[in-house]
Amino acid sequence: MKCIIVDDEPLARKGLLLHLQAIGGIEISEVFNSADKALEYLTGNHTDLIFLDIEMPGLTGLEFAAKVPKETLIIFTTAFPQYAFDSYSVDAIDYLLKPISQERLEKALQKATAYHQFLNGSQPAPEKMEKEFMIIKADRRYHKITYKNILYLEGLKDFAVIHLENNKIIAGMNLKTVHELIASDHFMRVSKSFVVNTEHITSFDTHTIYINTIEIPIGEVYKKDFVESYLGKNLPPI
Repeated sequence: MKCIIVDDEPLARKGLLLHLQAIGGIEISEVFNSADKALEYLTGNHTDLIFLDIEMPGLTGLEFAAKVPKETLIIFTTAFPQYAFDSYSVDAIDYLLKPISQERLEKALQKATAYHQFLNGSQPAPEKMEKEFMIIKADRRYHKITYKNILYLEGLKDFAVIHLENNKIIAGMNLKTVHELIASDHFMRVSKSFVVNTEHITSFDTHTIYINTIEIPIGEVYKKDFVESYLGKNLPPI
C-alpha cells in the first residue's frame, strides 16, 4: 500500500513515521505538514492510505477527508477525542488518539490492509466489514443509529427524517446525503422522497411498499430497479 502522512506537528510526524517503519509492510510515499499540500499531491499521485491529523491550519483534516477519493482509506491521528463522532461522516477506517502506541497503530494498519486487499479483490471481505450503525448529529446531540432499527428515510427539502421502530430523528442534511452515509446494501431508493430498509418490507404491490401498516409509494422511475434489485431479474415486470 502507498501511504502518506498529513500532520502539522513535526514530532507527531516523526513519531508516526518511525512506528510505521518499524511495523513495515507499507510504502510511505510522502509526509506533509498541511492538508492543502497533501490535497495538491493527491491530484496526480495514487494513494491507498492516509494517516491524517484533524486540527491543522488552513484546511482541517475533516475538510480534507471529504475531498479525498472514496477508494482512498483514512486513519485519523489526533489528540482530540471530540472529533471521533465526526470521523464517521467521512467513513474513516480508524481513529487513533495521540500519543499513539505501536501496538494500537499496528491493529489499525492490519484493518486498513485487509480492507485494501478486499477492495482490490485479493481476499474475501474481512469479518464485520460492513458497519452496523452510523452517527448523526441532530438536536445538538450525536445519535448512534443502528441500521437494523431504521424502517425508512423520508426527504423533506434540505432535511431527512430517519424513521425508527419507536421514534424518528430529523437530520440536518438531505435524503441523498443520509443515504450515502449508510454503509449497508439493504437500503433502496424507491421514490424521490423515500429510501426503504428492505429488511423491514412486509409486502408490496405495483404502486406501494408496506412496512407493517406504513405505506410508502413507489416512484414510476424506480419501479424497474426495485423489482430487479429486490426480487431478482427473472420476475415479470410490474
